[in-house]
Amino acid sequence: MGKNAQTDGNDAISRICRVLASVPRGRVITYGDLAEMAGYPRAARLAGQTLRKLPRDTRLPWHRVINAQGRISLPEPGAQRQRERLEREGITLLKGRVELAKYRWQP
Repeated sequence: MGKNAQTDGNDAISRICRVLASVPRGRVITYGDLAEMAGYPRAARLAGQTLRKLPRDTRLPWHRVINAQGRISLPEPGAQRQRERLEREGITLLKGRVELAKYRWQP
């Protein structure tokens, strides 16, 4: 899990949330990229667990996080909500996939 994400859980959550907050409109990031940029390489699941714990009314752009294949990982109806938010930002999904080469954010 990279560093010691088990023992510094609150720090990991705050670091992941900080990176998430910086993802610009119209761009996406993978769970693995999010974890790595927060300082936790190979901890994509940690990023996913953190997002699952966000309150429903969060202002963080949770919808900009997708899996490494460019797909939405949420079950319905969350997937539909995420798809709509991405499309409102101009991100198109072709056959259920976001074109990572075009939309992936890499600061």
